[in-house]
Amino acid sequence: MTEYDEILIALRKITRAIDLHSKKLLKASGLTTSQLLVMQAIQKLDLAAPSTIAREVMLSQATISSLLDRLERNQLVRRSKGNADRRLTRIELTPLGEEKLSSSPSPLQADFIENYQALPDWQRHMLVASMQKIASMMNAEALDAAPILAMGEIHSVSNP
Repeated sequence: MTEYDEILIALRKITRAIDLHSKKLLKASGLTTSQLLVMQAIQKLDLAAPSTIAREVMLSQATISSLLDRLERNQLVRRSKGNADRRLTRIELTPLGEEKLSSSPSPLQADFIENYQALPDWQRHMLVASMQKIASMMNAEALDAAPILAMGEIHSVSNP
């Protein structure tokens, strides 16, 4: 087996792990990884505006609006107007949302981050450089991607 075969197999394993974990999360909680991360951000930020949530999870405002619409339809979040400025919209978890969040498995990146942070600095820097080089070699520089390990559509930066 060539070295590049080993790299391609490792990439396939990563892709497969993401897919399997996303399906496990959806089956266990009824939430996608993106929905779970948005709900975690809402809990952390406490009555945040959609734009603040978008920055926290590094997703576009349009994506956040779509996710919030679905979460609101499922009665997991509630939108409310600000007291001082009625133009502002604030997002909060409903009691059902709090319950769903507390019973949901952690996203795959939580395990990754814990393991990554345990590495020495030189290994972390080497991994970052290697992954960025692989993305470049796969002509993926123009893809807009948040640091969320989930399956789904990825759009080019020029065509969101």
